[in-house]
Amino acid sequence: MVNLFKRMRKLQTILNIRVGTGAAIFPSAPSATKDFPAITRLHLTYARKIYHGHQGARHFWRNCLPRLKYHNPAVQVTVKQTDDQEGPAALTIYFAEQASKAAGLNAATITDKHAPAPTDTEKTTTVDVKNIDYKEIWNKVMMMTGAQEVTPTTEEEAQLKKLEQMKQRAEQDRARVQGIRQAKKDQERMLQEARGEVEKLKEL
Repeated sequence: MVNLFKRMRKLQTILNIRVGTGAAIFPSAPSATKDFPAITRLHLTYARKIYHGHQGARHFWRNCLPRLKYHNPAVQVTVKQTDDQEGPAALTIYFAEQASKAAGLNAATITDKHAPAPTDTEKTTTVDVKNIDYKEIWNKVMMMTGAQEVTPTTEEEAQLKKLEQMKQRAEQDRARVQGIRQAKKDQERMLQEARGEVEKLKEL
């Protein structure tokens, strides 16, 4: 049973990288269009703690960036965590040659001093991700880059369903075990109280 759970945890880790929010393919040199040029790099800057609007950026880093990197190994991804809670949370997107039209229309006015400078063949657009949920950040990224989401295969959907069923059973088992432990504690407490009453009667 232990080995089964280990295998399921490993499978869940793999699935968490392959599917979910952020699992998408960016336009590359062969697939780029005039509206959506190739994506060369991403850079994310946010504060270490989630306070003052940095929670969405942190969740984007944890949930979306690993999936994006998995499906786009050629796209360089860099992250800068700062101690400036009042500072900006920004995502910089690097395009080959020119930014997309959607990026130009939705670009933020902020600048990220921590973002690497673009090369002569790159154009950048900065997204203000402060006070935004990570799923909303992802929607902005898709709109601006033309990223195509990866649809789970039938096998992956079946595995996800199986993992969810196992999770529900595990929760039920934990509740059952907790109930057994609590009942045992209650029984021990009642026995102690009964012994105490017996001792009091002996002293009379």
